[in-house]
Amino acid sequence: MPDLDPMGGAVGALLKSRGETIAIAESSAGGLISAALLSVPGASAYFLGGGVLYTYDSRHKLLALPEDHFEGLRPSTEDYALRMARAVRDHLGSTWGVGETGATGPTGNRYGDAAGHACIAVAGPSDGVITLETASTDREANMWAFTNAALELIETTIKKSA
Repeated sequence: MPDLDPMGGAVGALLKSRGETIAIAESSAGGLISAALLSVPGASAYFLGGGVLYTYDSRHKLLALPEDHFEGLRPSTEDYALRMARAVRDHLGSTWGVGETGATGPTGNRYGDAAGHACIAVAGPSDGVITLETASTDREANMWAFTNAALELIETTIKKSA
């Protein structure tokens, strides 16, 4: 199993140095993005909260969104991930928000995406969005790959906003 502290350490240090905060809305990463950021001592200086929004119901309840907020928007897309990132940022009042959605495996999701597909977005003073395709059906390996990609995107997007 990968070591969480080094994964979240660079992002945590960057957020601390800038006096900025972050909130996470993840799905297929299953909480690993939040866990990596929280593994750093002093994470309370920058981590405002997060959730694993694995169902429509949890997404609406935990983000306090109206039912039509995602109307007409297909899950597991970059637009969907960005809307999640903005919603969690706004709901928790953080500088940065992260949205992650995808299909971990061993099969694809009900929207037609293959296992190993993830869309990750960061919303804040600048935005960043990526789509990742691992071509793997290994559920746990995909969760770690999605987490690594998210942390890299967070760091890159924050640095780009300087």
